[in-house]
Amino acid sequence: MVEHRRAPRRRAEEIIQVINTITGESVGRIGNLSIDGMMLVSDRPARDDALYQFAFQLPDENGQLHQLEIGLHEQWTEQASVPGQHWVGLRFIDISAQDQALLQAWLERGRHSWE
Repeated sequence: MVEHRRAPRRRAEEIIQVINTITGESVGRIGNLSIDGMMLVSDRPARDDALYQFAFQLPDENGQLHQLEIGLHEQWTEQASVPGQHWVGLRFIDISAQDQALLQAWLERGRHSWE
């Protein structure tokens, strides 16, 4: 399969919960991540063209969890194959250099799963 996205995505093999940092509510879990976006699996659709501030945790190379806080822009939402679930495509619009470095390292450690 040929990858047509701007950046390769890594599927989340473990459950990575995503929190809305404004409301404190869980909004779902990560389906996949790239250096510039993610797919969220949620039990509710996102608002069209909405901006969000989400947080989630990723492990470093030693397995230590670190929280990333990222500003995102909704790109698309569609009904998932599981009734009551939605897939939401989000583009990163604000991420700190430290969080981006942690994300890049996590993506690199999973590169073999893209091939």
